[in-house]
Amino acid sequence: MLELRFIRENIEQVQDTLLCRGMEVARLDTFIDTDAKRRELLTEVEALRNRRKMVSQEIAALKKTGQDSEAMMAEMRGVGERVKAIEEELRETEATLTAMVMEIPNLCHETVPRGRDDSDNVEVRRWGKLPEFAFPPKAHYELGENLGILDFERAAKLAGARFALLSGFAARLERALINFMLDLHTQKHGYQEVLPPFLVNTATMTATGQLPKFAADLFKIQDWDLYLIPTAEVPVTNIHRDETLLEKDLPLKYCAYTPCFRSEAGAHGKDTRGLVRQHQFDKVELVKFVTPATSPRELEALLADAEEVLQLLHLPYRVVALCSGDLGFSATKTYDIEVWLPGQNTYREISSCSSFTDFQARRGGIRYRPEGEQKSRLVHTLNGSGLAVGRTLVAIFENYQQADGTIALPAVLKPYFEKRF
Repeated sequence: MLELRFIRENIEQVQDTLLCRGMEVARLDTFIDTDAKRRELLTEVEALRNRRKMVSQEIAALKKTGQDSEAMMAEMRGVGERVKAIEEELRETEATLTAMVMEIPNLCHETVPRGRDDSDNVEVRRWGKLPEFAFPPKAHYELGENLGILDFERAAKLAGARFALLSGFAARLERALINFMLDLHTQKHGYQEVLPPFLVNTATMTATGQLPKFAADLFKIQDWDLYLIPTAEVPVTNIHRDETLLEKDLPLKYCAYTPCFRSEAGAHGKDTRGLVRQHQFDKVELVKFVTPATSPRELEALLADAEEVLQLLHLPYRVVALCSGDLGFSATKTYDIEVWLPGQNTYREISSCSSFTDFQARRGGIRYRPEGEQKSRLVHTLNGSGLAVGRTLVAIFENYQQADGTIALPAVLKPYFEKRF
């Protein structure tokens, strides 16, 4: 979240951020009024506390000399009641103000292009040659169903719509991709592998920005303060919540495989067929904790780490810079990697690599102490998919499909299919 004082002192900049993100700005007027009320209450209660302290000393002096202090004591009873009333009003006002601050998104980085939606995103580069087929390429779900390795009907019987049952080659390919991505990021890119809980509490969801704004997108466990994670970003970023790190230990780089769970509340009618938009999917996530000075280049390095997965799989893709209207709530800057899907004749997102500056760190109390300094500072957090496993499987199905309806195996994955027993 943004700092309260920063919002107060830079209200026009915050308003501009809301406008360029296509968000409602009227609530900022309410914020200004509520913030002013809070400061008035603070001033009044501090004045009354000082008055009570000073008069209490006078009462003690009167009692010491045997003089009558009843009038002053009566006054202090009234002051005490007023202080109690103001403190209660102050708590309510501060709670309202905190809720408002939690609803304000991160500032857009100066390099983020302005725009309304994904149609205004800016292409940065392309990699790879688009495959050519001597036959009409099929969509992944048609290939998988024909081969008997993707079963959406039985998955619906088990759990409902937007679930899939993978078997045989598809299940093995999913597992191979997870291991391949983890091996690449840990052995070559220097990330530490972690396996976090797949259920997290409200504090954890709040620190990364999923709550309170996006509660409708989450799966909540009834009668428990637990949610199914929408991405490993949530638990992994919270590993260091309420901690102060040492500058010499930064950057910290983690990668994690987890299943992810999303209600897709705002996705009615979108990608209803296949694996592209599911309630449950696998993902390998990359998370970094860095200093503000290194944050920009660490974002570019994060992007390169995610891109290399597709390069080794020989899957063509493009990188786009998200415009202000398509930017995530907590992000200040985001690159999307979009892989080519010949069965759909389009590029589709397979990774988002984002910088959050100190937005998440402020919510989560994640700080670091610079070398030779006593005062700690907020870290910068970054994360990106490295990659969304199900969508990578989709891309392999469609780019490696053969004329007979079978699917070839990328060379880099062959070691993961060798018999070891």
